[in-house]
Amino acid sequence: MKTALVLEGGGMRGAYTAGCLAWLIENNVHFDSAYGISTGAVHLCSYLSDNIDYLYDLSTNHIADKELIGLRPLLREGHYVGYDYLFEHILPVIKHYDISKAINSKTDAKIGVYDLELGKTIYLNLKEMDDKLLKLKGSCTLPIIGKIVEVEGHKYLDGGITKMIPIEEAVNDQNDLHLIITTKPKDYVRKPAPAFTKALMKMTYPKYPSIAKDYAVRHLNYQKQIDLIKELEEADKAVYVYPSKHVDVKRLTGDKPNLRILYDLGKKDMEAKKELILKKFKKD
Repeated sequence: MKTALVLEGGGMRGAYTAGCLAWLIENNVHFDSAYGISTGAVHLCSYLSDNIDYLYDLSTNHIADKELIGLRPLLREGHYVGYDYLFEHILPVIKHYDISKAINSKTDAKIGVYDLELGKTIYLNLKEMDDKLLKLKGSCTLPIIGKIVEVEGHKYLDGGITKMIPIEEAVNDQNDLHLIITTKPKDYVRKPAPAFTKALMKMTYPKYPSIAKDYAVRHLNYQKQIDLIKELEEADKAVYVYPSKHVDVKRLTGDKPNLRILYDLGKKDMEAKKELILKKFKKD
């Protein structure tokens, strides 16, 4: 039985994912394969490193740093989110972020990035991570509010442009059983992108028309991924974990108290499904 861990992105809402992953570490649950998108890719690296401190501190403390989101990074880096500050200061200097254990893990892990030249989301094997973590940076750099990440001749942005939940890749890899963690409630319906956002995508990336086209149908791709999850659940091939109640945290806004509530909610929701998760995923 080949098992897979599947993680959605979600920006600050990733505090929920971090709590879920901390629970997995505490209960010694591991997987044959793992897939992460955007913030989910960062937390996947922390999980595979067996580092609960990374999960907690990055998702409930540093993510709310005024140097990371808002006016200060806009003035310093020219973008609303300070991805340079995150990957050049918070991770290496403050957290001494070391994911060598994750890279060398027995788990076959992949992170999703949107390749601008190819005009689609592709998956990179974590074992091929570069020393400066630029591939990871590309995986979580949102369009418009972050600058294109160039690494090894490629130009990357957030893989969530088309693959918000990397369940399709997990299925394509012929996994038998999936633990899927999302940062939105089960009844969430993604709305079409506003006309202004679609126009802004075209203006921002005139050399890469595919990204604007993909963003325009993002809500449809998301629904396909949700429908696939439902099919897997009905076939007893998936356990789906999602926030059981609303916490006032959005992709780019959230204070530290609510981020900690969301992190704790992740642990509580996993604990509520403890018997099922351990039965299906805990290896002898």
